[in-house]
Order: sequence, then structure tokens, then C-alpha cells
Amino acid sequence: MQGSEELLQTNFDWDDLKVFLAAARAGSLTAASQKLGLDAATVGRRVGRLETAFKCTLVARSASGLKLTSAGRRLMETALDAETTMLAAGRTGETDLVGGSVRVSAAEGFGTVILAPALASLRRQRPSLRIELAANSGFLSPTRREVDMAVTLSAPDNRRLIVEPLTYYQLMLYASPAYIERAGAPSSVEALSRHELVGYIDDLIYAPELRYLDEIGTRLRPTLASSSIRAQQEIIASGGGIGVLPCFLAQGLTPVLADDILLTRQFWISTHADFADSVRVKTVRHWLFDLVEARKLDLSPF
Repeated sequence: MQGSEELLQTNFDWDDLKVFLAAARAGSLTAASQKLGLDAATVGRRVGRLETAFKCTLVARSASGLKLTSAGRRLMETALDAETTMLAAGRTGETDLVGGSVRVSAAEGFGTVILAPALASLRRQRPSLRIELAANSGFLSPTRREVDMAVTLSAPDNRRLIVEPLTYYQLMLYASPAYIERAGAPSSVEALSRHELVGYIDDLIYAPELRYLDEIGTRLRPTLASSSIRAQQEIIASGGGIGVLPCFLAQGLTPVLADDILLTRQFWISTHADFADSVRVKTVRHWLFDLVEARKLDLSPF
């Protein structure tokens, strides 16, 4: 699997390559079968047929799903190049107008609180543009062609991507007024260990930038935890404890140790290099930069 030349020289069914890409992206035969409208056994046979054609093992199967072998990773890189070329060829002759679909991946809190409320206005400005917003814990990848654009907590390092800093944002410790009335406010960082804390589930943290409590104190552990920042927000708002939230998510909550704790993080925007110059993608990119500028005081109020 040296590259596109070897791909062209190997005798195989191109539809099998599409199935392999779907399986690699989904991470399991079952998830790929649901996306493709095939049964899982058929997906497995098609991947196996591709392995026979290339005379190597492409995926390792386990109870937890599929893991690409080194040969599988090389094939995926080459297959993604081929897919990108085919998609570009399919648009030959199209007028590059501000229209079509753009899929954006963003962190759950930023996607739901900052991006989602602004989409209706964008739609009114650009009625031929269709936006698909994937706002959840974790990120989808422009490299794998899962999305056209991603807003992430760190800068991806990949030659396929154009990566730019989007905006800084601030985070603080917050609690509900009801919690403060019941348990009192901690007088120091050391006193936090005597309070109920809210945070992430340790082994489900998908980015090191989310280890807020570790940054505040080495022995701080949440008594109530969730993989979802919106769920943490609800727990804190209902009086479940003290937790770190982005300032833009803390409406109605009371800052805790505001003079001592103020964290700063940064969002990055990445787009696939092959499509970054398309009018639809550039339009959404410019909209994102205008949006964070308009919400600057919400993102970084201090």
C-alpha cells in the first residue's frame, strides 16, 4: 500500500473500498452496516474481500469494535485521497455559488449555546445554504471526511487540514445560589476538597484541555460526573455541587473563588484543504469568525 499508484494497479471492487472506509470511520461493522443499509455480515465479507485483494490484514476485530492495522491505516489515507478526488470530479462544471451543504463539528457547549442560536439568522441570509451541526462530546474529523469543518479544543496536526485559531474563551468555578445557601462558599482552593464537586468522568475525557479540576488542585475529584458539559451544567444548576463551566454556559449561576480561579482555553477551526476554497465553506468560515467576534464578551467576559 504505497499510494494511489498501487491502489490503481490492484484488482479489487471499488465498492468494497467504500465499505472499508465506512467501517473504518464507524469503528464497527454494525455501525457501518446501519450507515450503508447493509447487514453487518455483508460488511465483514466486503472488508475481507478487500483484504484478500491486497493480501494483508486491514482491520483487527474485537468485542470493542474495529482497529485499523498499519496496512489498514495506509489504505485509508490513500482511499481518502481517492475519495476526495472523486468528490471534486463530481462537482466539475458546477457553479461555485453560496449553496449546498456544510457539516460542522463543534464541542457540545459551544455548538449548542453559541452556534445553534445563530443558525436561523445565517439561513435567512443564505437561504440556499444547508448547515448540519454535530454538537456533542468529542469531535468528528474533516480528515476522514466526516465533516467539512471542525471546531476543536486543540490544533489538529495533519497535512490535509487548514487550521486556524478561532477564539479564546474563559471558564470559572460556579455553583447554584441554592448550593451556596446550603453548603456555603469555599474560602480557598484548599477548601474545595470539602465540597461536592461536579466534573467529567475521568476515563471518558476526550481531550486533555478538559481536565479542569486537575489544573485547580491535584486531589480534587468530582462526586457527580458526566461526559456531557450540558449535563454538568444542569447538575450544578440543580444544586449538585461546584464545577468548572465556560462562562458562556453559566447564566444564573454564582461564580466561586472568582479572584483565584480563571481558566482560559482556545477553540481552533480546521477545514479540509481540498475544499477550504469552496464558496460554501468560506462563507461558513467567515460567519464563524464574525459570530465569535459578536459574542466576544460572552466567551471572555473578564
